[in-house]
Amino acid sequence: MTARRKVFQTFYYGWFIVFIGGLGIFFSGPGQTYSNSAFIDEYIQDFGWSRTEVSSLYSTATLIAGLTMMFVGRFIDRYGQRFMMVTVGIVFALACFFNSMVTNMVMLAVGFFMVRLLGQGTMSLIPNTLVAQWFVKKRGRAFSFMTMGSFISAMLFPIINTWLIQTWDWQVAWQFWGVMLLVVFVPFALFGVRNRPEQMGLEPDGLQKSKDDNTEPVMGTATLPEAEADWTLKEAMRTWAFWGILISVGIPAMINTGITFHIMSIFDTNGLSPGIAAMVLSLMAFVGMPMSLISGFITEKVPTNYLLASVFVIEIIFLLLLLVTESFLLAVLFGVVWGAANGLERIGMNVIWPDYFGRKYVGSINGVGMTMVVIGSSLGPLPFGAGFDLFHNYTPVLLASLIFPVAGVICAVTAKRPQKAKLDAIRARQD
Repeated sequence: MTARRKVFQTFYYGWFIVFIGGLGIFFSGPGQTYSNSAFIDEYIQDFGWSRTEVSSLYSTATLIAGLTMMFVGRFIDRYGQRFMMVTVGIVFALACFFNSMVTNMVMLAVGFFMVRLLGQGTMSLIPNTLVAQWFVKKRGRAFSFMTMGSFISAMLFPIINTWLIQTWDWQVAWQFWGVMLLVVFVPFALFGVRNRPEQMGLEPDGLQKSKDDNTEPVMGTATLPEAEADWTLKEAMRTWAFWGILISVGIPAMINTGITFHIMSIFDTNGLSPGIAAMVLSLMAFVGMPMSLISGFITEKVPTNYLLASVFVIEIIFLLLLLVTESFLLAVLFGVVWGAANGLERIGMNVIWPDYFGRKYVGSINGVGMTMVVIGSSLGPLPFGAGFDLFHNYTPVLLASLIFPVAGVICAVTAKRPQKAKLDAIRARQD
C-alpha cells in the first residue's frame, strides 16, 4: 500500500476541497454588496456624484453581470474548476486594482461590472460546483462547512474595509484585497484544487476502491454512494423541476436584497434607529451560521425541495413581522427569523442542483441558477424604493411581496426530483 493511499485512508482530501471552497466564497467579498457599501460614500464625497447615479450604475452592472453567468457555468464544465479558480482569482485581483484607480463614472461602471461578475457571481459559483463533485451522501454537511466562508466574509469585510479607509483611503482598501487574492487564494487554488475525486483514485464521500474491482471499498462506509444520473442543461430544461427550482432560487435573492438595501429606511419609518438596523444585519449573519450547519445535515435526511419550501414559509413570517417591528425586542425577533431563513436558504439552493441533475454538467445548470440569483438581487431594491416614493411607507410593498414566497412554496413543493429514465423513455417514444 502506497504512502499516499495510507494518508487518504485517514483523511479524505474532499474536506480540504471544502476548505478551499470556503476560502473562495470568503474571497468573493470584494464583489458583494456588504463590501461595496463601504465605498459608496467615498465615491460621492470625492467625485461629487449623486447617490442615485452611483446606485443606478451598481444595479445596472449587477444585472448585466447576472445575464453573463450562464456562460461562466459552461466554462466551468469545459475547463474545470481548478483552471477557472486560478484564472478568475487572478483576473479578480486585477479588477480590484482597477477599482482603486477609478476616476470617472465609466470606469466605475466597468469596475462594478467586473467585481459583480467575478466576485458575487463566479467566485460563488465555482466552489459550489467543486464541492458537489466530491460529495454525494455527505453533500449537505460539506456545503454547510463551506458556507461558513460566506458568513465570515460578511462579518469581516465591512470591518476591514472601514479600518483601511479610515487609516489610509479607499484606494488602499481595494489594493489590499487585490494583493490578498494573489497571495492567499490563488496559490491554494493552484496547488490544492483537484476537480473530481476520481482524479486521485477516490470516490465521493471518502470512499476508495482498490485496484481489484471485487474488493470492498477501503474507506468510509461499506458501499459506494448510489450513482447520480447526469443531466445536460437541455435535458434538465425539459423538466418542471428545473423551472420550479429556478423560480425558487430567484425569490430569496430579490426579497433579501430589497430589505437589506432599504433596511435603514424601513426601520426609520417604524421609529427605530440606524443602530438597531445595523444590529439586525449582524444578528442575521450570526444566526445564519449555525442554521446553515444544521440545514446541511437536514438535506441528507429530508428532500431538498421541502427544505426550500420551509424557507418560503419563514419568509412569509418575517415579512409579516417586519410590518409590526416597532420595538427593540421585535427587531431582535425579526433578525433571528431572518437569519434562520438565510441559513436554510444558502444550503438548500446550492445542494438541490447536483442532487437533482448530477455532477457532470452542474456548472452549466448551476450557472443558469446563479444568473437568476444575480438578476433577482439586481431587481430587489427597485420595488421597495418605488413603493416608498409612491406611498411614503413600506406597508403596501411588503404586503405585495408576500406573493413571491407563496409562489415559492408552490414551486418548491411541486419540483420533485426528476427521473432520467422516464425522460429517456419519452424521448425514445418520440423518436
